[in-house]
Amino acid sequence: MSPAHAATPAALPEPTREQVRRWRRYLADEIAEGQIYRDIAASKDGVERDILIGLAEAEKRHEEHWRALLGEHAAHPPRPSVHRILLRALARVFGSVFVLALAQRAESDTPYAKDQDATEHMAADEQIHEEVVRGLASRGREQLAGSFRAAVFGMNDGLVSNLALVMGIGATGVASSVVLFTGVAGLLAGALSMAAGEYVSVRSQRELLEASSPTQITLEAAEHLDLDRNELELVYLARGMTPEDAKHRALERLGYLSCDCNPQFSARPDGSKGPVDHSESFAEIGSAWGASLSSFCFFASGALIPILPYLFGMTGLGALVVAAVLVGIALLFTGGVVGLLSGSSPLWRGLRQLMIGYGAAAVTYLLGLLVGGSIG
Repeated sequence: MSPAHAATPAALPEPTREQVRRWRRYLADEIAEGQIYRDIAASKDGVERDILIGLAEAEKRHEEHWRALLGEHAAHPPRPSVHRILLRALARVFGSVFVLALAQRAESDTPYAKDQDATEHMAADEQIHEEVVRGLASRGREQLAGSFRAAVFGMNDGLVSNLALVMGIGATGVASSVVLFTGVAGLLAGALSMAAGEYVSVRSQRELLEASSPTQITLEAAEHLDLDRNELELVYLARGMTPEDAKHRALERLGYLSCDCNPQFSARPDGSKGPVDHSESFAEIGSAWGASLSSFCFFASGALIPILPYLFGMTGLGALVVAAVLVGIALLFTGGVVGLLSGSSPLWRGLRQLMIGYGAAAVTYLLGLLVGGSIG
């Protein structure tokens, strides 16, 4: 909303100190948000750049509203909130994916809906901005979906499973060398299991795609079929066509019709011949060996953390406490990253991840104490 549509300072009583303080904070945040969108737009092109510039211009309108209300108090606005400062720094260093996820939360937490000094148009703008940023952020999330899932969940599995193993064995009172060797064995066993599972999963997915894709056999066999007794219609019914489309397609293949009524169920909808090219679909699935190696590395990197104290010579309860603290920090980080990319609270996601990991470790630690006590 432009200053022309906002109430002018002359039409308002002298603002209170609290109002001036609040308006100046709003002004600083609007300036920072506009710059964030411009910083991200600088690395984009096409439609995405136009969208981000449009958001920056909208923030400029909001900035002008607060300048109009503040009048002389608008000079030298204070520093923006810590959140906006962080966003601006991240925008310049890391690009758009994480920043847009954070910006989505910033737009959703706008105070304008409850502030009578902000116009209804501004509050509505912020709601729309959240949806715009959500749409932009979703593109980056989709691009990260596969590799991000493997990284976060592989590392998280390594952290939780090996911490639980180390805590359980350590609680029995065995020598620290036994705990270390057990942790190393857990790292290797888990990483190899993850790698094998990922290889089989990706390889099976590619094989299923190949086995499920229609072939060109209908074109090759059609001229040799018995016109009165053939199962060509059944082929198209099995591919999902309606009875009418299946009959129509069978007549096409037999040469009675020349039109192509519904090509979407063909192996080659564009009418070209030759072997079906699955390269695009395979690219989306990824390489079986690549997925296997990345899963091994991610799990191993997480499983390494609980045994670090033992690798550096620590023993006993102190080593277990340090392992738990290190894993806790890592769980907070992985949970926070998931929260950032999903547009939810990083703190809550991090704490949730921490509680799950510590819950599993606590169970095995208690079992270790019971086993150690019974043996002793």
